[in-house]
Amino acid sequence: MPLDLRTIYAVAAATSMILGLLQLSAFATGRFGRWPLWWGLSSLLIGGGIILVVMRGTIPDAISMGLANTLTWAGYVLVLVSVRSFAGLRTKPWHYGLAVVAPMTLLMLWIEPGGFPRRAALVALLMGCCDAAVAREGFRLARKDGLRSAWILVALFLPTSVLFVVRAILALNGHLGEELFPPQPVPMHWTAVGAAALVLARGNALLLLAAERSGSQLAALAEHDPLTRTMNRSGLERAVAALSSGRPQRAALLLIDIDHFKTLNDTHGHAAGDEILRLFADVARGQLREGDVIARHGGDEFVVMLPGLGLQEGVRVAERLRQAFAQALAARSDLPAAPTLSIGVSEGDAASQPLGLLLEDADSALYRSKRLGRDRVQARQEEPAS
Repeated sequence: MPLDLRTIYAVAAATSMILGLLQLSAFATGRFGRWPLWWGLSSLLIGGGIILVVMRGTIPDAISMGLANTLTWAGYVLVLVSVRSFAGLRTKPWHYGLAVVAPMTLLMLWIEPGGFPRRAALVALLMGCCDAAVAREGFRLARKDGLRSAWILVALFLPTSVLFVVRAILALNGHLGEELFPPQPVPMHWTAVGAAALVLARGNALLLLAAERSGSQLAALAEHDPLTRTMNRSGLERAVAALSSGRPQRAALLLIDIDHFKTLNDTHGHAAGDEILRLFADVARGQLREGDVIARHGGDEFVVMLPGLGLQEGVRVAERLRQAFAQALAARSDLPAAPTLSIGVSEGDAASQPLGLLLEDADSALYRSKRLGRDRVQARQEEPAS
């Protein structure tokens, strides 16, 4: 089927320019950081480069070939810069400049008649490598940040990477002809059409990633205490439910109270109290394993869930936590007081026992700890554990 490639390129250019304006509008909202700026500029550069390509034959070759391909390649590199920016990585300006200027030299040299196969192969190979790099960053986002929509990014960029490499091989073998818009259709021009279609389809891929990341951040905020960055009661219930998943799961539960916290607040102010709470949360995170759960239960009380541990193991962890907190306080000369910890420990099956029952047992042990003089760990048995 004959294809009017000039028309296809013109439509691709217009679509790319529109996408660029939309992406710059997203940047203008100030909600997304800098990555929409680079993504929007990339779309405008790619669109501008394609427009110059469409005008081939009516404007000087140095513009419709050398400058057009350079603009398109500069836009492609900005796509990678944008994805890296979204991932929290930075690209040094001179790296970007070198990546653009080095190929530009060859592209400007190969504008002579008959240079189309080399230009087409070089541009296709560069774009294929760039798309492979973007797909790699998408893979990292999916694995590191747990963003499922990053797999969409991988799925959209890997095919174009392969497609561009195929196009480079076809160009070098002479299957694309001697010019971009030949008078007679060339059978293998479908590679350009397929690549253009995928380029347009992935125009808003990062917006999907941004939407998923924003949703995850909102969910995290809803389940975490903003002061200590530990879970709140809602997050604790969800975490405990995820721990059990219907299977028997032995777990020790620690209910921790900062002794005389109200007096500390009344005497030294809430700023000092907030600093004590943050310090405890940091100390606790340093003492716990990956997979352990820590939550602020309210005020100066915290809950720690230790999956896979029994009562006596939980007591040892609680004692280690109490001593680590005391040492951390001793190292902080800026804090006006050195409160202690009272800890109650219980154990049970997280799958079959309600969280409230485990908390009730730990609360009884905590009450005994306070009654015995505070600054101690008490298990649910009557005898003190320390």
